[in-house]
Amino acid sequence: MTKGTKTQKGKKKILLAGFEPFDGERLNSSGQAVERFRGSVIADREVVSEILPCAFGESLTELKRAIDRVKPELVLCIGQAGGRSAIGLERIAINLDDARIPDNNDSQPIDEPVVKGGPAAYWSTLPIKAIVQALNEARIKAEVSNTAGTFVCNHVFYGLMRTLKRLNGIRGGFIHVPYLPQQAKVIRKKTPIPSMSLRQITNGIEIAAETSLTVDEDLQISGGALH
Repeated sequence: MTKGTKTQKGKKKILLAGFEPFDGERLNSSGQAVERFRGSVIADREVVSEILPCAFGESLTELKRAIDRVKPELVLCIGQAGGRSAIGLERIAINLDDARIPDNNDSQPIDEPVVKGGPAAYWSTLPIKAIVQALNEARIKAEVSNTAGTFVCNHVFYGLMRTLKRLNGIRGGFIHVPYLPQQAKVIRKKTPIPSMSLRQITNGIEIAAETSLTVDEDLQISGGALH
């Protein structure tokens, strides 16, 4: 990751979207990581960072506006998955909102579709197994995940893939990252809470972006999937 100095007209772009804190927390590891890329360049592409509200509906509206404005070559949405110890490359988004807790607008949909009448699911178009391999080779813990949950992260993931399906040529997907060490320390009770340093998370996102831009066909290997 290098810092950009001046936006170049016509330069290709990467859109990174993270989230604001939620559920009474002071930080969100995804938002902290995405902010680190503001004004930077990855693989000669300008990075545009967006922080989405942790709210059903509103988050997806803001993401769509950002895609329309930025016109990116690649979209990576980053979410926080507290309790996970590895970066999770999400394979599939499902058409379901089923919130365990209210979002930041105090909305708590139960057993509702993200899009009424929409397909049951959309697949990520990222080379997720190639990314996992590249991350593990860089000594960053990473795994394929088969569930993005049913909260705002999955809501955004489903809406992202539905949007990109209509925009030929834009690749995208969703990545979950662990808590930061300072978050894990605050919520720790009797047992240790998994975490990952901000530096490792940002390095992982950079590798994920570079791999997505250079690998056309994903690897046909066991993904070590999270269920």
